[in-house]
Order: sequence, then C-alpha cells, then structure tokens
Amino acid sequence: MGCFSYYLFPSSPTCQVPVTGSFACQFKTIPYKQLPTLFKQKKKQFNGFQRASRVVSYYALKTPPYKLDSLEPYMSKRTVEVHWKGHHGAYVEGLNKALAKSDILYGYTLDDLVKVTYNNGNPSPDFNNAAQVWNHDFFWESMQPGGGDMPELGMLEQIEKDFGSFTNFRDKFAETALTLFGSGWVWLVLKREERRLEVVKTQNAVTPIVWGDIPIINLDMWEVSL
Repeated sequence: MGCFSYYLFPSSPTCQVPVTGSFACQFKTIPYKQLPTLFKQKKKQFNGFQRASRVVSYYALKTPPYKLDSLEPYMSKRTVEVHWKGHHGAYVEGLNKALAKSDILYGYTLDDLVKVTYNNGNPSPDFNNAAQVWNHDFFWESMQPGGGDMPELGMLEQIEKDFGSFTNFRDKFAETALTLFGSGWVWLVLKREERRLEVVKTQNAVTPIVWGDIPIINLDMWEVSL
C-alpha cells in the first residue's frame, strides 16, 4: 500500500468549494505523429518569448513545504528523502531531458504540458514524466506536519453533502486506495460540471486535470511509495 496518512486537509486555496465555470481547455484525439505540428502551432503563441521559454521551460525539483522528518511517524525522513530526491527527482530529470532534445514542448506551463501530451487518452511518450512531476508536486502539498485539521466551513459542508459525513469520506478514500489494482493514484477531486466532490483512482501517471477535475488531495499508490 502507498503512503497513506491522515494529513488530509492542509490549508490550501485548492480546498475552496464550490467552484464555478467550465473546463476551458478541450483537446481532440490526435495521432502522435501529428503532435509536432500541434506543438509548433502552439509555440507561435509565444512568439517573441522563445529565448526566454528555453529557460523557464526547464523544471526544478520542488522542495517539500516542510522538513523531511516532519511527517514522522507516518512517513520516515528516509522514506520522504528517497521518494522525493529519488523517484520525484527522476521524473524531473526525465522531463528536462525530453525538453533538451526538442523545442516543440517549449512555452507551456506544466499544467498545459500535461494536458496536451495526454492527448485525450492517446498520450505522447513525454506524458508520463510531465504528469508524474505534477502529481508529486501536488502530493507533497497534500500533507502537512501533525496532520490536517478537520475541514471547516464550505469544505466540510461539501463533504457532508457528497459523502454523508467526514468519516464516510475518509473510509471511502481508504477503500479506494486498497482496491486500486497495480500502480496509480487516489484523489479527492471537485467535479466541475456536477459541482460535487468525488474520490477517484487513476492508473499509472494519469492525473484528473486532464479531465477538467480540480484535485484537492492525492495519495501515491505506486509500489515505490512504500
């Protein structure tokens, strides 16, 4: 099982609900061989900033927002260090190597890079590294030392509305994690159109932002997260 803890609700602007509006970025399924053309067309939107984008398009390994031993006894300092520097760092390195080999990915934010390379379920080879960098950045932000406090106000009201109680939500989250087959992630997301919270699981590197969902917390269920 992955690194499950009770650090569920850090203070984060992503935890504000409800959220209105619709998912603005829609992507058609495009054969991968056509992606270079798509990327080059997108790159034109950054005309005049190509030199700068060659710098800012490289990604750094973000430091967790707490000391590496702060999650003990749920996650040891050694576990956090190996997971962060080793696994998370490897995805950052892989993504930067891909960017160094070709300029067709320059000019994207990490969010946009994930969505474009996912290609509506027909992902390009660069999707895995981009998505795993995003997932891990979010993973560290989903936890906090001492555990998250009980959600309050609108967040708690939404949980009670959609799950019946906070206990029901926590049980659902744990059950979803235990029933995930293979490697992947478990998420609490806000469904934009339905304006409701839902616990979802994704396989491998897939992240709910590719479907327009708003992630609130996530749990790494890859075997390397043990």
